[in-house]
Amino acid sequence: MIKTYVNNEFSSLKQVILGIPDDFGGCPNLVDAYDPKSKEHIQLNTFPKENAIKKELDQFLNILHKYHVNVLRPKNLKQCNQVFARDIGFVIQDQFFISNVIENRKQEILGLELILNQIPESNLNQIPEQIYVEGGDVVVSEKYIFLGYSEINDFNRFQVSRTNKLALDFISKKFPHKEVVGFQLNKSDDKSLNNCLHLDCCFQPLGLGHVILYPDGFKYKKDLEFIYDIFGEDNIIIISKAEMAQMFSNLFSISKNTVVSEKGFARINQLLIDRGYSVECVQFSEISKMGGLLRCTTLPLIRSYE
Repeated sequence: MIKTYVNNEFSSLKQVILGIPDDFGGCPNLVDAYDPKSKEHIQLNTFPKENAIKKELDQFLNILHKYHVNVLRPKNLKQCNQVFARDIGFVIQDQFFISNVIENRKQEILGLELILNQIPESNLNQIPEQIYVEGGDVVVSEKYIFLGYSEINDFNRFQVSRTNKLALDFISKKFPHKEVVGFQLNKSDDKSLNNCLHLDCCFQPLGLGHVILYPDGFKYKKDLEFIYDIFGEDNIIIISKAEMAQMFSNLFSISKNTVVSEKGFARINQLLIDRGYSVECVQFSEISKMGGLLRCTTLPLIRSYE
């Protein structure tokens, strides 16, 4: 039995689902791609190969094992990209939510069946059909649940809009004791420099009180003012447009002061070290070509009570 519990993004990680590279289907046709970063690399003929993805995920797996994390993997589904486990489910406190994702990704959820069978039914929630939410848009803290979403016009307009306003209302009713805060994000189906696919592409709270932030990812100034009020200006680490597109905010916390990052992110890695973090570096430059990074490949099931 798995007793899920996640109440923030950085308490000590005990159990996590990590995506797999096996039989991921190779380079898709351009018309089948559903994010601008993938489209760009398909057109450049630089879309990653399976062996490169495996090599990078294995590095990450080794670091998780180094910190004694229990790592579960999805069941392998042929010709199905199962690298980005984050989006197909998420945990808030002791409740696991099975995401309602875009049609292109629904098959991925079947790979979690054996894991979901180990979670008590009282802790499992299927997101209703009319409510769309992906785990990359859900960022949890003790007091707040932050949710990236799109109002109906943007949700219907952009393929990269994955979470709708109904999700905000749904999560608010599930957790009335928490403040659920919605942030509308800037979207682009064609240019990765102009697209915040999920909230974790522009916003990432860390364990020592800091937050990585890309301000231009947010549609409204009032949302930025709210973030500054919560975290304080001195604790905000700003990233540029180019750094956002490279996924600088999509790091992954193993504990309050231990962060896994891409080894090529020299500036942000040094900033984190200067602020008291231990930074474990891996190469994830191939996986990033598919529009996700470290946080995207993980689905935390259990973090410690802290």
